[in-house]
Amino acid sequence: MQAVHAVVDLGTIVENAAHIARAAGRPLIAVVKDDAYGHGAEQVAHALAKSVAGFAVATVREGAALRIAGIGGEILVLTPPLGADDAEGIRAYRLTASVGSARTAALLRRGTAAQIAVNTGMNRYGVRPERVPRLCRLLRAAGVGVTGIYSHLYDPADHAAVAEQTARFRRAVVLARAEVGEIRSHLSASGGLFVPEGELVRAGLALYGYLPAGADYAVSPAMKFYAVVADRRTRLGSGAGYGRAKQSLTEMHTLRLGYGDGFFRSGAPFAEGKLCMDACICAGAAPVPVGREVPVLGDVASYALAHGTTPYEVLVRLGKCAEKTYIGA
Repeated sequence: MQAVHAVVDLGTIVENAAHIARAAGRPLIAVVKDDAYGHGAEQVAHALAKSVAGFAVATVREGAALRIAGIGGEILVLTPPLGADDAEGIRAYRLTASVGSARTAALLRRGTAAQIAVNTGMNRYGVRPERVPRLCRLLRAAGVGVTGIYSHLYDPADHAAVAEQTARFRRAVVLARAEVGEIRSHLSASGGLFVPEGELVRAGLALYGYLPAGADYAVSPAMKFYAVVADRRTRLGSGAGYGRAKQSLTEMHTLRLGYGDGFFRSGAPFAEGKLCMDACICAGAAPVPVGREVPVLGDVASYALAHGTTPYEVLVRLGKCAEKTYIGA
């Protein structure tokens, strides 16, 4: 195999989901957007289907793919429909739209399901709390069924910000229920899991074994990466890939892995200097014969930190490129 290989433990994801739901004391919406953060949305959704309250995706295309794969239950599309084609896809595949404006509401057809997205201070999507009643009336007049209301914490580690957002969200929920009845609400995601607001919680990053800043509870990484030893040699001349080799370096080997596979060109813990597009040079004799795999990354948190980013980005980058094997299903 020439591709970078990712092994995804679905059993670990199921265990993480169960732990999150127990810790929060509420049913869980599993966020499987961006191909389940690189882990494989269809496989993850099938593994979780019997234990979660529903799923959330980023786009209509992602939701449609889950329906085609046989996933039932509610699938919330977090990005509001941006045109008539999105609205029709939501209706056709029995997805749930996120509605945060009169314009979005006007796109939806009778019989469509929707959840109200509230802007409580993140300023990404959503209706202002005081405009919730009008939005509910527009949806009701259009024959759109409202199944829930939600918002998102922009900094769960900032207690003052959380209190401010929670108060706004609570007001929005009261206003919505006065118009459309008892709908379920959710505010907390992987961060802010223990904020006691809403009948549901969402989890994305934590499902896959990582926590956002400020969160502190136990989850386990579910994906490990492997690469094939592609060559081994004794040093000739002064180079080590696109750079100069250390004077002490004599034995070297090459992994079939590079920035074309989503790794950062500036380097990796296993690399000698910068990565090539499709290969990287490593110091020392190869630990296995040419053509055999070696583990290169198990916990992406430290790798993300070293490159000034988060596990979210690393998982999506690497997961999109790797060939996956699933275990623990």
